[in-house]
Amino acid sequence: MGAVLALMLPVAGLAQPAAEGAKGVKEIELAHRFDLVRTEALQSLVDRFNAQSKDYHLTLTRRDWQQGALPHLMILDGEEEERFLAGKARYRALYELMRTAGVPLQTLRPPVTMTRKPVDAQGRLLALPVGLTTPVLYVNRESFRRAGLDPEAPINTWQDLQHALGTLFDKGHACPYTVSEPGRVMVENLSAWHNAPVTARRGRTEAPAFNGWVQIKHVAMMASWYRARYLHIFGRGPEAERRFADGECAVLAAPSASWVAFRRQTGLDVGVLRLPFYEDFAGAPQNTLADGASLWVAAGKKAAEYKAAARFVAFWLQPENQVAWQREAGYLPLNRAGLLAYQSDLLGPDLENVRVAVAQLTNKPATAQSSASAVVGSDKVRRILDEELAAVWADVKPAKEALDTAVARVAPPAVARR
Repeated sequence: MGAVLALMLPVAGLAQPAAEGAKGVKEIELAHRFDLVRTEALQSLVDRFNAQSKDYHLTLTRRDWQQGALPHLMILDGEEEERFLAGKARYRALYELMRTAGVPLQTLRPPVTMTRKPVDAQGRLLALPVGLTTPVLYVNRESFRRAGLDPEAPINTWQDLQHALGTLFDKGHACPYTVSEPGRVMVENLSAWHNAPVTARRGRTEAPAFNGWVQIKHVAMMASWYRARYLHIFGRGPEAERRFADGECAVLAAPSASWVAFRRQTGLDVGVLRLPFYEDFAGAPQNTLADGASLWVAAGKKAAEYKAAARFVAFWLQPENQVAWQREAGYLPLNRAGLLAYQSDLLGPDLENVRVAVAQLTNKPATAQSSASAVVGSDKVRRILDEELAAVWADVKPAKEALDTAVARVAPPAVARR
């Protein structure tokens, strides 16, 4: 365990630049683009911080970092994060911020299974990865019971899942299985879960190579499920999760943090299972990968504002706040206190997603092949994968051709190995 870190809202008006209030309390802006569930969890955290802060008041805004003045703090993910990191450095490195402020940075060392965006070549945190998730399997237990299936029976392999989906379909279930973020689940994490490489060395660089035997086999199997109506694909957005939450789909592969919405907003009887694996692939299952939003600190701010930012980071990492963030937002823990929380008998039911996610991430010690890749782990690559997979679902391309094409589209330019 010690190796692991752990419905869109209308866009708010642009925040005003940090200003000094009537009583000398200065405003620090934290910008984000979280959904409703995580916005409420983040607002609760900010309110607790403000209640104990005398000199600075943290203001939460929901906006793009490019609109208006650069916020002091930004929670970024996906394409927005990639735009922020392109070109000149717009951030103050987190490890440097905390050291200069004299505030301890009490996180676990970033594991190689975690996205590399907020980590430098020496393994130091450039940003705080506050929104880490890994794909897991969700099952609607009531749908299983109605189909005569035991919802407590293990689903270990893809063959086990195929049997369950066939029974659900035969019993009249229109959508036995769906997947949120198909490229991330079916290629990126499938590869790590089976210790299969997604890159190959080409001279001094790493080139994409996620078109190997296990990837082709899996996409081909998923294509057969799609033709048999066992699998339904609803694109890159949140539609797959909405269909599951509405009870339309019985099984869903989706980020571990989705548990919060399913458990608390819908009232569904949801089970959380680890991803299935192929028995005929030696060494499987290996480990999955953690990815998600990070808290970045803007460059060019005042020393006193950086001191306030450092205090907020330290506040977020306090044990009680770590537990609250996991429970209310569903994300993975960032320090040892957070890791211990999901093992608690009191918090166990609320943190079932974290238990399964951490078990996947630490199933076996990560290898070079099962580590997060800077070549593949980007929104651009996932978009290409989803586009090529869509051609498979449309029966335009076979699995191998689609993956070969995706590799060719990603290949130029190759990314230098760290």
